[in-house]
Amino acid sequence: MDLIVMGKRDARRLGLVKAAELGKVTNREAAQGLGLSVRQFQRLRRRVRERGEPAIVHGNRGRPSAQRLAPEVRAQVETLLTGTIKLNDHHIADLLGPDERTVSPATVRRIRLELKLTPKRRRRPPRHHRRRERKSRRGELVLIDGSPARWFDAAGTPWSLIGAIDDATSEILGLTFRPTEDLHGYITLLHGLITTHGVPVGCYGDRSGILVRNDAHWTLEEELQGKQDPTQFGRILNELAVGFIPARSPQAKGRIERLWGTLQDRLAAELQLFGHTTLAAATAYLPRFMATHNRRHALAPADVTSAFRPAPRDLDHILSCVYSRVIARDNTISIPGRWAQIPPGPRQRSWHKARVEVRELLDGRLRVLHPRHGLIAEQPPPAGSFTLESRQAPRAKRARAQKGSPQGYDRTPSRPATPPARGAVPAWRPPEAHPWKRWTGPLPRPPRGRAGVTESLTR
Repeated sequence: MDLIVMGKRDARRLGLVKAAELGKVTNREAAQGLGLSVRQFQRLRRRVRERGEPAIVHGNRGRPSAQRLAPEVRAQVETLLTGTIKLNDHHIADLLGPDERTVSPATVRRIRLELKLTPKRRRRPPRHHRRRERKSRRGELVLIDGSPARWFDAAGTPWSLIGAIDDATSEILGLTFRPTEDLHGYITLLHGLITTHGVPVGCYGDRSGILVRNDAHWTLEEELQGKQDPTQFGRILNELAVGFIPARSPQAKGRIERLWGTLQDRLAAELQLFGHTTLAAATAYLPRFMATHNRRHALAPADVTSAFRPAPRDLDHILSCVYSRVIARDNTISIPGRWAQIPPGPRQRSWHKARVEVRELLDGRLRVLHPRHGLIAEQPPPAGSFTLESRQAPRAKRARAQKGSPQGYDRTPSRPATPPARGAVPAWRPPEAHPWKRWTGPLPRPPRGRAGVTESLTR
């Protein structure tokens, strides 16, 4: 008889089958001991009687599983694991199939352990954070942020990827590449977000100087109104009636921070894996990546009603930088780096000394608007590439405002004086006998008469 290897479960079954054959136990007692039905135990007993003790072992033992991984799929997994571009287990499983039927992350991990390869990212112990509940509808809150990294060229210059994610569904709403995290990138992202999905109710971002005012400079107009003017991006959100929440820590906007971890892990690897090593190729791949990511990882909102509002008709007019200017004598207006000629008004009138609103649009066009007459001049975009940026910093506004302010007027808000540091040298003051202390004003008027004149001259 061939030597068979059986475990404790098979040995216990064989022992009860032999006891039933010898009449020591009944079929019902043996079936209860093995947790089988009486008919199933009878079939097992008949199989041992016909084929001997090896029949107690299951017939599939030693055979390859019908659910085993195909050799060609295993070869692809090993190729991706041992390639020059490091990929994580879940990413490899997603690249090889639309679902886990082709290969699961657990299988990829098992193959990686067999090859004795280390994971891409070391697992860290979880930190305790308080969970912030998601919004119930799409568009109630959109998280915006930027992340610099070497996205499509591992040895090249880092680029900033500016993106937006929905708080209710974790759906990527927009992505755009920029050389740096700038105003042009955020307005471009907002334009794509509004034209594709609509106007959100609120935005959640960090305290970057592009989004909120972080300086302590106040103009006279700002002091009179009791608040600082917003940044150009903040003014755009105000015109769109979109609220903004500035985060006080990265953990406060943790959903988009975790998205950056995913994109730096997956998007950068896919761009290098598929050969998208230029800005144009990487930008063209973004819609496909977003569609795949949202289909696999986006969540269903608690309320299916969307909170996005339709885009306004004058969206291009709103997405601009706004400046207040006074028309010069030669009927021109200027902003740093650009100027525009104003054509004559009704009856060839001059626009001299008229205060107008100048808007620099996202595409580079320059519009001049009069409070009563509306659009009075428009300039086409400049030749070449154009980058929209704020041309009037708060510091420069305050310096120009204070230059023409009355003497002795302080335009900064009143704040408690800070005590001098310990060990600081006090300011030098001249003594009482110093020439600076002498009277330099006009002489007192002498009394009338010859005696008075003589007395004043002898002094």
